Amino acid sequence: MSVTSRPVSGVTVVVPGAHLMSALLGERDDHLRAIESEFPTTVIHVRGNEIAVSGGEADVVGRLFEELTQLLQRGENIDDAVLIRSILMVRAHERPSVILTEEIVRGNQGRAVRAKTSGQRKYVEAILNNVITFGLGPAGTGKSWLAVAMAVQALQTKRVQRIILTRPAVEAGERLGFLPGDLAAKIDPYLRPLYDALHDMVGPEQSKSMLERQIVEVAPLAFMRGRTLNNSFIILDEAQNTTPEQMKMFLTRIGFGSRIVVTGDTTQVDVPDGRSGLSGLEAILTGVKDLEFVHLSAADVVRHRIVADIVAAYESNPAPVARRFG
Repeated sequence: MSVTSRPVSGVTVVVPGAHLMSALLGERDDHLRAIESEFPTTVIHVRGNEIAVSGGEADVVGRLFEELTQLLQRGENIDDAVLIRSILMVRAHERPSVILTEEIVRGNQGRAVRAKTSGQRKYVEAILNNVITFGLGPAGTGKSWLAVAMAVQALQTKRVQRIILTRPAVEAGERLGFLPGDLAAKIDPYLRPLYDALHDMVGPEQSKSMLERQIVEVAPLAFMRGRTLNNSFIILDEAQNTTPEQMKMFLTRIGFGSRIVVTGDTTQVDVPDGRSGLSGLEAILTGVKDLEFVHLSAADVVRHRIVADIVAAYESNPAPVARRFG
């Protein structure tokens, strides 16, 4: 454990072991230079295994080095993405050493699945604590992937008996029945992100077996009408492409022992008349017990950093974005 002292002039962090110092500072001190760039009013001096910090944000930078040291002690690798996320968390008075190390579920080949941002952690906690959770945000924030991870966890711990994946197939319109293959083949292109996440969690062979045994069920949203879904973990993906009528129909399907996660991005609406089932829904449902809305943002994008920058640019200039692009 590193030891932090606070002399009058600033903060000193003592890192326990030279072996941690090289990983903490980065190859050719890349991490150190990145931290100096992010905190231009702070002066950092490194001597042996001591890091002395002074200046306007000395306390924040001291906490950052303390948190990064704890991540390394817990076996986590610090790359550029982890460093940037850790900076954002520490600035928000959050602890990356906790957020980035708490395991959600064991994925394929024993790989631990964890939240990668504080927003993702709040999303996971909302799913754990509510019957219905809405995860809203741009592409790359892990909305669908984490929903599937939580569904697999609920299945493995026997809190549910099956997983149901659904999504509005708005691009196909009334022509869905004319597509070749069985029902799964017809809607496969629309549910591919959920399939990919399921493969990540349990592997392709087990996911195929779960589909064959109907432990995992896939269905277009239109097929939910008239059903009551008990003891199930239901994920509605791309919910911005539901109509208000479809959304109400879906939310009233939930039965005993079930949980629902609804994901969507209100900047990418494909409903022909623009009447999205997500529009205005939060105002309608605010105050409903065991239901929560979680908003993810560019800060929660876990793809290439340029994706977060692009999302942030669109968020700051929303007017031109009315329909799905790309």
